[in-house]
Amino acid sequence: MSDVDISKLREWIGKSVDDSDELSVRHARLMAATIGYDTTPIEKGAPLPPLWHWIYFLSGLPERELGHDGHPQRGGFLPPVPLPNRMWAGGRVKFLKDLPLGAEVRKRSTIQSVEHKQGRSGDLVFVTVRHDVSLGSELAISEEHDIVYKEASSGAPAKQEATTVKPDLRETFLASSTTLFRYSALTFNGHRIHYDQDYCRSVEGYPNLVIHGPLNATLLAGYAQRLAGTPLKSFDYRGVQPALLGNALSLNAVRKADGFSLWTGLPNEHIAMRAEAGF
Repeated sequence: MSDVDISKLREWIGKSVDDSDELSVRHARLMAATIGYDTTPIEKGAPLPPLWHWIYFLSGLPERELGHDGHPQRGGFLPPVPLPNRMWAGGRVKFLKDLPLGAEVRKRSTIQSVEHKQGRSGDLVFVTVRHDVSLGSELAISEEHDIVYKEASSGAPAKQEATTVKPDLRETFLASSTTLFRYSALTFNGHRIHYDQDYCRSVEGYPNLVIHGPLNATLLAGYAQRLAGTPLKSFDYRGVQPALLGNALSLNAVRKADGFSLWTGLPNEHIAMRAEAGF
């Protein structure tokens, strides 16, 4: 049996932290340059594109307060889960009000749940964090973010999920090491799986650098909004398997009555992330 003491970890449920930030136009323009987004609409007062709030509210801890993986040491806001690998697993986002670039906004983050499960590779701990982003007195974004902690990969290939569904629409995004570096810098994400190949291979068991889960989600959300030509109301997403550098991502969409079913595709129709976008 593992060393996971779920009762101890659940003592973190209800823990909250507050933050505030300005939705800097300059920072948004850097994000646009990173993913090849048209910078023309990126100006003060324009609505923040979907999921770009992730490039704000950054925690700038000194390096001595980081763990070996580049993430903040555990046991602060997030519980001290004793499993080595941490991944962005998925989430559910509701967009209630546009956030204008240049605005001052506030965020409250709360540990909502901590769950222990058994997976194919061993112990898994899922921590769900609720984020509420407000503009003045009005709630603008309500989000549930799932983080998964797991054992180090064995090096054996994981079971891969594929699809036989043909998309109604598809486009391709090719990430480079520069893309990953820039996105890590924009989000102040020190997780070494995105820039340190030796660490990826020898410690966490990935054969190459890992494309950020939130970058996958941001690409899908932006694609859905461009296709619909109207702002997103909801976006639910789930990581299926890591997308590794060197593989072009296909952004796939199937039309539904109220939105799109989406996925990022890898070679041989394998799936990195699934999502549902509502309008």
